[in-house]
Amino acid sequence: MYHTLLFFHLIAAFLLAVTVVTYTAVALGATTGGRTLFVADRCWDVGGLGTLVLGIWLALDLDEYDFFDGWILGAIALWFVATGVGQSTQRRLAADPNADIGVMHWLRTLAVLGLLVLMIWKPGA
Repeated sequence: MYHTLLFFHLIAAFLLAVTVVTYTAVALGATTGGRTLFVADRCWDVGGLGTLVLGIWLALDLDEYDFFDGWILGAIALWFVATGVGQSTQRRLAADPNADIGVMHWLRTLAVLGLLVLMIWKPGA
């Protein structure tokens, strides 16, 4: 069961990466159609839900991890930060397709990188 959960958790994380890469192109000045951002946002929706649910399931499934481990709580907090900043970015682009989203995007990118650091190195585990 562990390997199946981990596999889908990683697939969900790759969907988050799709969104970050797409919005990086936009933040760097690439022109994209509404459909591109729609797909990127849906990848975040599915990947975000998948990483959160499957990550918590993995933490509860394994005896060596506890849901209240610092690195798990930190990852959940960063997930909420990344999701909140991403939603603000979506609203800003919906109101003005030419809006400057650079700062918002890079904040979300840093939150996602922080998530990766916590997931890979599991400090304190």
